[in-house]
Amino acid sequence: MTSAPVATTPLRFKRLLLTGAAGGLGRELRQRLPHYCDTLRLSDIADLGSAGPREEVVPARLEDAPAVLQLLEGVDAVVHLGGVSTEQPWEPILQANIVGLYNLYEAARKQGVKRVLFASSNHVTGFYRQDEVIDARDPMRPDGLYGLSKAFGESLSRFYWDRYGIQTVCLRIGSSFPEPRNRRMLATWMSYDDLERLVVAALTAPVVGHSIIFGISDNHTRFYDNTYGAHIGYRPQDSSEPFRAKVEAAEPVLDMNDPANVYQGGPFVRTGPFE
Repeated sequence: MTSAPVATTPLRFKRLLLTGAAGGLGRELRQRLPHYCDTLRLSDIADLGSAGPREEVVPARLEDAPAVLQLLEGVDAVVHLGGVSTEQPWEPILQANIVGLYNLYEAARKQGVKRVLFASSNHVTGFYRQDEVIDARDPMRPDGLYGLSKAFGESLSRFYWDRYGIQTVCLRIGSSFPEPRNRRMLATWMSYDDLERLVVAALTAPVVGHSIIFGISDNHTRFYDNTYGAHIGYRPQDSSEPFRAKVEAAEPVLDMNDPANVYQGGPFVRTGPFE
């Protein structure tokens, strides 16, 4: 049984596609998105189990262009979480996050899908310092190959908006877990309820063009300014503040010689190489 929807909207979609549905955030949205659509199509390369009520399970590899073209048939909008989600060697990132994303947008163009929610990442800007506050108009500064692939995705999605009119909201997701795990996450944390609010706002805003918004809750500690995403209508209602005492007690002293404590990308700024 799922809880009542967090966001209130009368708008419903006939068919939503959720890629990466077997991942951590995918599993959470699998429970929540049926409130907003008649049919939720789920895709991943990992096991998704049996389809539930009003679900379709359609496994597909993102690098398989014909499979992705079929995956987007009859879809009204895409919530794209699929791909490699951590810092990895180049080849898997290339196939899933670069080739795979191109295949997704080409399929959207051919199938007439006009809105995509692209799960970008805070790692697109991970080499800004933690004593800076940035917004969506600041230059991208990826902190690794994963962040670089998400920077490519943001540029690719802008191209498909400029040339083909496919609207995209790039969700620069911070750290979405049940609670923040360290002091960095006091700034980057987003609750699951706020994740739902963000996704629904991005799906239902009347016009988004090509927009970038940081996926965070209403945290007191801030790295990001969402001024340029205000038109989406996302209003976070949770905060990392209730967890501050617990987090600071567990991590009272930070090693400032560790770049993970200096830069916004945290440990990603020093992950790899893998050979």
